Amino acid sequence: MRLFIMIPLTFDQILLTPRFGRLPSHFYTRIQPTPLPAPYLIAWNQQLAREMGLASDAGQQPNLADYLCGNRLPTNSEPIASVYSGHQFGVNAGQLGDGRAILIGEYHAANGDFWEMQLKGAGPTPYSRRGDGRAVLRSSIREYLCSEAMQGLSIPTTRALGMAGSAHGVWRERLETAAVVLRTAPSFVRFGHFEHYRNDLDSLRELADWVIQHHYPSARQASNPYVSLLEQVIERTAVMIAKWQAVGFCHGVMNSDNMSILGLTLDYGPFGFMDGFDAGHICNHSDDTGRYSYQNQPEMGLWNLQCLAQALLPLMDRAAALNALQQYQSHFEAHFADLLRQKLGLLTWQESDWSLITRLFELMHASHTDWTFFWRNLANIDNSLRNHFLDRTAYDAWFSDYQLRLSREAQDSNERIASMNQINPKYVLRNYLAEIAIQKARDADDFSEINNLHRCLMQPFTEQAEFEHYAALPPAWAAQIGVSCSS
Repeated sequence: MRLFIMIPLTFDQILLTPRFGRLPSHFYTRIQPTPLPAPYLIAWNQQLAREMGLASDAGQQPNLADYLCGNRLPTNSEPIASVYSGHQFGVNAGQLGDGRAILIGEYHAANGDFWEMQLKGAGPTPYSRRGDGRAVLRSSIREYLCSEAMQGLSIPTTRALGMAGSAHGVWRERLETAAVVLRTAPSFVRFGHFEHYRNDLDSLRELADWVIQHHYPSARQASNPYVSLLEQVIERTAVMIAKWQAVGFCHGVMNSDNMSILGLTLDYGPFGFMDGFDAGHICNHSDDTGRYSYQNQPEMGLWNLQCLAQALLPLMDRAAALNALQQYQSHFEAHFADLLRQKLGLLTWQESDWSLITRLFELMHASHTDWTFFWRNLANIDNSLRNHFLDRTAYDAWFSDYQLRLSREAQDSNERIASMNQINPKYVLRNYLAEIAIQKARDADDFSEINNLHRCLMQPFTEQAEFEHYAALPPAWAAQIGVSCSS
């Protein structure tokens, strides 16, 4: 018997030409990253590297900072930037594209998974629209941490494998320093890719066939594969947004060009996990009208899916597209109800439970009760939570009805507590935690907080004594943090 030893791979060994790069050339432009002077390593995601079968120790990856910022490319790399269109804040923005993202290749893992590798912030492309193609340190830290935090929460997301920085200056509202995130996903195709070809039937069909072949193979068995594709994207999107709502996550820029065809959370800009619950919470200071507020996210998911369906109309009957879209609400409500059932520690869901939830949301909204703290501590059936509500009499009445609802189900209390603690996280990436990590990195070249937060957030449901301080209620100064589209 022969013994095979799996040797972890380095960057120069792994990347192939991305399958997307085998489409005709009008889908993308071949482009080289713009070098960054004197890059340095900020973070390397050892856990993800191990999952992918790569050498997980940064010391085993020669010239790692150069690879992470695009100064060096793997031997087989043929970098591309793709073109797409989209609607931004409800307005057709026309041609957009990968303005600061460059796909450097694709990795085919030993388990059969494909991972596209994309550098975000690696310099201008033909789609930069007069931008510099760069990302700054603060936004790169936020994307690196949040994409991995979402993974820890079991929410579909792109991932972040590593991050490099440079003293190179980048101007936003002020002069900042540059950084690049190497992010990965099975595909970075967006709704906007389909919108770009809505008036080009051959290209639209070719793109849809490519997505079905590589990511939705079951659709090929349907009477109309394109309708099946739309239906599956609708369900994945509904599930993703239901999971956002359950943990109090706000995306901030739910434009159609920021919506993944795979139902992944994509493009971490002005995101935020709610502290005090506010149904109308707006995490993006650039969103003057509250289009992408917390309560509007489910509706905006449907709005974007309508854009996708409209783009796909040349490939299907209008009635079939409308019928597919009508499934969104039931998918969302079913998944959200199931998540709420688990958050409440219930074994079954009854229609009357919507009233219990509605009353709770109204009380939380009126008091700005901390979303994460409340849900995590509800498992203990400790009525001290009433101190987090303004109308304690009303809360007491709700709590009494909640206890009565629990009593109608035969469930061991220890099992209920354990199950609730596996759905209600103790740790989320609050904005103030990200801000502390950013300040340490920016002011003292101290990246330890990034690594500590990453370790904690990959196990958000587990009690971690060394990270207990990350579960604290936010300090008063946290309310002053603002994030916008430049974030």
